Amino acid sequence: MKFTKDHEWVKLDGDVATVGITKHAADQLGDVVFVEVPEVGKTVGKGDSFAVVESVKAASDVYAPVSGEVVEGNEALSGAPETVNADAEGEGWFAKIKVSDASQLDGLMDRAAYDAFLATL
Repeated sequence: MKFTKDHEWVKLDGDVATVGITKHAADQLGDVVFVEVPEVGKTVGKGDSFAVVESVKAASDVYAPVSGEVVEGNEALSGAPETVNADAEGEGWFAKIKVSDASQLDGLMDRAAYDAFLATL
């Protein structure tokens, strides 16, 4: 699992990356009440806003940590957005992206680096 400074996580399985927001981000948002996942077939660039998460506190964009094509959106979140709070780095994933350039993951943080980054906030 790799992490961005915008608090997204990405887990690569072959050429498909599962993407979501970190537990830290979910905790900061508070109770998630709505999630808009991207449509299958949408092409995203690294750093592009590709999903929206709304909580009782705020609405936030979710940014793609890698470029590629969305091959699956987590439709279960539309009926159960609280899954993001309960399991942000597991069942609360937002989308699966067929990665166009796996080397983009090289610039992301591993868990230890992300934890160290959080300690500076």
